[in-house]
Amino acid sequence: MSTPYVTTKIAAAIALLLAGPSAFAADTLFDDFTPLVGDTTPLNPGSDKPYRLSSPNFSQETIADRATQNTLVPGSNSGNWDMIAANETGPNAGRYLFAPFETGTGGVQRIDLWDGNYNTRTTTIVAPGTQGFVAGDASRWTPWGGYLTAEESWGAGSTKGRLFEVTDPTTATASGANFVQRSVIPRVSHEGLAFDASKALYFVDELNGGSIYKYVSANPNATSGADFFAAGQTFALKVGAGGQFEGNNGPAITGIGSWEAITDLNGGALAGISTVLADGTVDGRATADNASVLGTGYNRPEDLEIQTLANGNQFLYFTTTDSDDDGVSSNGRGRVYSLNVGTNEVKLFAGTDTLDLATGGSAGAAGFKNPDNLAIDAAGNIYIVEDQDGGVEDVWLAKDENHDGVAEGIGKWISLTTAGAESTGLYFDLFNPNKAYINVQHPADGIDRTIALTATAPVPVPGAVWLFGSALAGIVGLRRRKA
Repeated sequence: MSTPYVTTKIAAAIALLLAGPSAFAADTLFDDFTPLVGDTTPLNPGSDKPYRLSSPNFSQETIADRATQNTLVPGSNSGNWDMIAANETGPNAGRYLFAPFETGTGGVQRIDLWDGNYNTRTTTIVAPGTQGFVAGDASRWTPWGGYLTAEESWGAGSTKGRLFEVTDPTTATASGANFVQRSVIPRVSHEGLAFDASKALYFVDELNGGSIYKYVSANPNATSGADFFAAGQTFALKVGAGGQFEGNNGPAITGIGSWEAITDLNGGALAGISTVLADGTVDGRATADNASVLGTGYNRPEDLEIQTLANGNQFLYFTTTDSDDDGVSSNGRGRVYSLNVGTNEVKLFAGTDTLDLATGGSAGAAGFKNPDNLAIDAAGNIYIVEDQDGGVEDVWLAKDENHDGVAEGIGKWISLTTAGAESTGLYFDLFNPNKAYINVQHPADGIDRTIALTATAPVPVPGAVWLFGSALAGIVGLRRRKA
């Protein structure tokens, strides 16, 4: 362990030793890292080890790739592998990863993590183009054991913007999944999906001016998607007086929010409020803009994650990938917000003014651009994946030690080197705190990949420098374990 590494750890530890203890009892080695600085050199064609890692104790491995899939079953995989989910409950929980294809002929694939044979572990369970599915993006395991995905495609007169459930995700055969549209959910350009403790389902409209939504099922404890989505009411988030739009150089939109109904209790239209489409479903975008709703318009909201603290409080995090804070749209500014599920207070969680851990917390994170995807590790750290080209795209780790919904600092955790690509779907294994997965989509060589990331314990270094560094870092770890 070099002296600069220890110095950085000390500075970060001092900066982050704030009032409240961490509320997470679990631990992980992923947050023991040296924040990266600078950009990478793009590699073309893409490497099977596409990331610059922030710690010598991290490793990476390709566990699936598109070229292999299409060699084994020609035409089975349309690419642009997007968000990742796992079977988090039920028999063999944690065995499978699921991801949709974000293409004009969308589909869904499944990776069997217990299959040691590289050529048999990955299966397309929803064939490309099934039911006209396009731009598959969202990915979420449900409380009853189904798998949800949805279309990141919506506009006036569109037939897309749909949410689907795979009702047999772990048992479906190749191209044989039961793929069901859940039409009670209003149509929007979907990306993030998240369930809170009461099993309300949150989603977004990925639009410059898009809203945040919540669906409350009439049967939240349903044991099937058919029952959960049979009836329920959808709401749009209104912050303060509502109707705001972040836009270019708009201020962060924070404050106390309220949830305004855009459907009735059964998911049907509200007279004078809901915009109804030709097939009887509700246009979520148009309805959120109704004068009786005034949903708050964020600048391209994308991903959602729910964090549950030890005291039961929950935060919903969401990214606004194109929200600009300096009037220069070309520099890729963006924000991450937190919403306290209990109080409905919205705060700015992270942005370019958030302190950069690489500087010991002495300057803002000027290199932070276009936040897109979110993930949460076993210790409750928030990870933010940028929507940038390989070579300048980074994944940042955010620290919020006092859990007030505002990050004290962020640091570059890994950086993508693959030309033409972007990272998506970062997912931390619920059953192994030192394992994570991430997709590399649309690289210049056309070979999408799923990468497994692993963190291992560092090898101790001798002398007083190690003792000093570990003592300070240990304070954070001790507080976490006692929480």
